[in-house]
Amino acid sequence: MTRKDRRFQRQFQALERLIPPLRGPMSTLRRDSWFPIRFPVALLLIFGGLFAFLPVLGIWMLPLGLLLLAVDLPVLRGPISVMIIRGRRVTKRWLRRWRAWRKSRG
Repeated sequence: MTRKDRRFQRQFQALERLIPPLRGPMSTLRRDSWFPIRFPVALLLIFGGLFAFLPVLGIWMLPLGLLLLAVDLPVLRGPISVMIIRGRRVTKRWLRRWRAWRKSRG
């Protein structure tokens, strides 16, 4: 297993710790036997993310589709790992600022 693959796996584990209800579905979808389902779903999510202007479809579908696609395409694992790391950092920074703002108000 390469360094990028290990980092990619660690990011999946971090997402599972961050959002515990997703642990089961995420581990199930990563199994090799789920490729026939995972690949078309990933492509549909990416395609649906392009129609973010519609009410149900949205930009949230694009990163989710890329994340699923990265399970099957090693070329995407590095960039997707970086995207997850940056997203977690931005979220953590935003939460700290929000908590500080709430604390200062009341």
